Amino acid sequence: MLQRNANSNLAHQELNEMMPHVDSAQGLSLVLGIETSCDETAAAVVERRANGQGRVLSNVVLSQFDKHAIYGGVVPEIAARAHTDCLDRLVHAALAEAKIGLSDLSGIAAASGPGLIGGLIVGATTAKALALATGKPFLAINHLEAHALTVGLTDGVRPPYLMLLVSGGHTQLLLVEDVGRYRRLATTIDDALGEAYDKTAKLLGLSMPGGPAVEKAALSGNPHRFDLPRPMAGRDDPHFSFAGLKTAVRHAAMKIAPLSQADVVDLCASFQAAVCESVVDRVQRAMRAVLPSLPEGRPKPFVVAGGVAANKVLRTALVGISEEFGFAFHAPPLGLCTDNGAMIAWAGAERLALGFIDGLQAPVRPRWPLDPDAVKAAGAGIKA
Repeated sequence: MLQRNANSNLAHQELNEMMPHVDSAQGLSLVLGIETSCDETAAAVVERRANGQGRVLSNVVLSQFDKHAIYGGVVPEIAARAHTDCLDRLVHAALAEAKIGLSDLSGIAAASGPGLIGGLIVGATTAKALALATGKPFLAINHLEAHALTVGLTDGVRPPYLMLLVSGGHTQLLLVEDVGRYRRLATTIDDALGEAYDKTAKLLGLSMPGGPAVEKAALSGNPHRFDLPRPMAGRDDPHFSFAGLKTAVRHAAMKIAPLSQADVVDLCASFQAAVCESVVDRVQRAMRAVLPSLPEGRPKPFVVAGGVAANKVLRTALVGISEEFGFAFHAPPLGLCTDNGAMIAWAGAERLALGFIDGLQAPVRPRWPLDPDAVKAAGAGIKA
């Protein structure tokens, strides 16, 4: 399905001629989403009905894991070239799987930040070229907003709601007030949670990405063997910190080196237990703070999104704190927690429904906060 067509222009023409066209009288919008912000190349088509209900028509993702594994992390130049090599055929595949042509689309969306600048340029330029060629609206999507809105597609959850965004580059608590309106309640003052998982995995000689590797190893470990800190626990503000926890794992490992397999799994289990307790403590602080901002007499959603939201142990812990504080827990399916085109397409569809259309001159932004007016956390580094 992902074989390159020798003539991509001909392939697009064939799609328009052969695929059934959508009846606009049905009140549907169809948006193509392109995701190239890091090391996954993805394209997808989603459908949005006038009542706000959504459906994934296609979702094609190609990982670059093998290209970066030898370096122990993502190499931006390699990532950008890999996006260039395969994006055209992924777009073709997404349209074919959705059984539509380019002319059926209501809009074309691309992740335009935050992320690696080279990859963002590849995806946004491709989307702009398709928009220009077809006369369709272009939508420049904040990658973080796409994560934030995914539960609208999967669970029908509408703002306002409290959200925990946990990924390799970001750890934030946000009040999602509406599409395009976000109030940041907390952030990490140093490492993102996904970054802490990756660095812990690398320290212990586990495979990358680190999150799934540590979670798997922790299943057979003793979470009480190592006395690791719970960073920021007890503080009134809900900000996060994970650098000290990561360093504590290093010191514990150095004391008993060389490590046996039992040592590794026990360190992973102890690390993950500390993470869960720390995150739960921070989240419950935010829940207390945000309750007055949520409407009375309706469910109070708590949404977890981003790659680390796929961690089942963390999910279980957050379900518990949600029930305790009267929130309804929501998280995307595991396959839509990590970077994908469907979330970009859905954010595009939501913005299109409100008339938020971008010009072809819209820039890509390596840094693009959801709440640019948020006050910097005390002690925070440049990542916050």
